[in-house]
Amino acid sequence: MTKGQISRHVKLAGMGRALAGGETVFAGETRYRLKAGETLLDLAEEAARKALAEAGMDMGDVDCIVCAMGTPLQAIPCNAALIHERMARGTDIPAMDINTTCTSFISALDVMSYMIESGRYRAVLILSGDTASAALNPGQKESYELFSDGAAAGVLVKAEPGEASEILYARQCTWSEGAHDTEIRGGGGLLPAFSLADENREDYYFDMKGIRILRLCARKLPKFVEDCLREAGVAREEIQIVVPHQASKALDTIMPRLGFREGTYINRVAAYGNMVSASVPFALCESVQEGRIRRGDLVLLMGTAAGLTVNFMLMRY
Repeated sequence: MTKGQISRHVKLAGMGRALAGGETVFAGETRYRLKAGETLLDLAEEAARKALAEAGMDMGDVDCIVCAMGTPLQAIPCNAALIHERMARGTDIPAMDINTTCTSFISALDVMSYMIESGRYRAVLILSGDTASAALNPGQKESYELFSDGAAAGVLVKAEPGEASEILYARQCTWSEGAHDTEIRGGGGLLPAFSLADENREDYYFDMKGIRILRLCARKLPKFVEDCLREAGVAREEIQIVVPHQASKALDTIMPRLGFREGTYINRVAAYGNMVSASVPFALCESVQEGRIRRGDLVLLMGTAAGLTVNFMLMRY
């Protein structure tokens, strides 16, 4: 185990998930998009309440809210403050955002596990989800037909003495030579919303250069994965299941190249597509609910995100 890595005795006491109510079919694959009158806040709250119920808890047991989302619900305040308004209004528990786009849930687990291990917090509600459909470009078929709107949540708590649950190892790297391969250029401080005009409209759509991303991943990921496994002192054969980010239909091409054969990882791209920050926790939640992941299983959470950022986390669920 690499210097600075310590095991954190925490567990996800409960998880929940929610899909947008509208359905669109592309080439036989269903994608879920927000229906009229539905918002991401609605989905996030639904997922959160399911997670709390599964954990046998309510908001009175939570002492921190973290929104691990890739996109803002509005420019200001942070997303977590708007969730706080929905679910914890009248309390003073802290609310904060942790954003590494598609891998935000893994990043939040990593950061907040240290906070729980140190005793700063007892129970942290982590929510992920994005409205990908809001910024999709109909002219980019690859991305337009890939994404769904959804949310997922988990309640992170200290593991009880004797429980096997823990985070064993985590690592994150960013290679910013890929910073402009997946982006929405407009809407922030560099190109504000009020600068929108007909001639720059495409800057306000999601823009994905799929081939360039795959090439960068092919160069960087194999060594990254090997380094992580070596530092963690874990062999692939010891891992019960891998929950990767459901990035694209290329998942079945990429994972074997990283040494994970078909059947050892979760692939739900055909069923749901890419749900940005919700992809990993949604697939994890579904796998737990279906009995594919059980307490004590060694699980690898892994994914790539805009940046290009990549996360690797080994946990005993």
